[in-house]
Amino acid sequence: MPGPGNRRTRTFSMLETGQKTDPFTIPTDTGSFSSTDDAGGKTVVFFFPRADTSGCTKEAVAFSGLLDEFAAAGCRVIGISKDTAAKQAKFRAKHSLTCELGADDETGICEQFGVWLEKSMYGKSYMGIQRATFVLDSDGTCLAAWPKVKVPGHAEEVLETVRSL
Repeated sequence: MPGPGNRRTRTFSMLETGQKTDPFTIPTDTGSFSSTDDAGGKTVVFFFPRADTSGCTKEAVAFSGLLDEFAAAGCRVIGISKDTAAKQAKFRAKHSLTCELGADDETGICEQFGVWLEKSMYGKSYMGIQRATFVLDSDGTCLAAWPKVKVPGHAEEVLETVRSL
């Protein structure tokens, strides 16, 4: 029977439009975030590889800059990485971020969404987070998915999609 140490080698399919995800609660740098807290609203979940790296910073800054517009569209926004809540707090403070920042340091939520996967760089394989974004309905159904995100213009594209749903 595989134990917790083996879970990093399991394969998970990435969540796709129309599929439903289980409810989740995740620690954040300001407390906790539950996917079930906003009945009737939508949630944008963006996964990023690591706090305070250039691409991740640009993405979090972009979502933070549009947070009021997401709220006006009835949508919450949370960014999730494997970083600890303390590291997320430093990330928030350094870049004046306003969106929620989830700390999935055990990768359970990343695995649930299928973004924790094997990657390679310079011929070496390692486990890491695939930059991806999902829009969830209040019941956890995925309304839209971006499985491989390119940061420039992405937050704006997600906002346009949320407004059209």
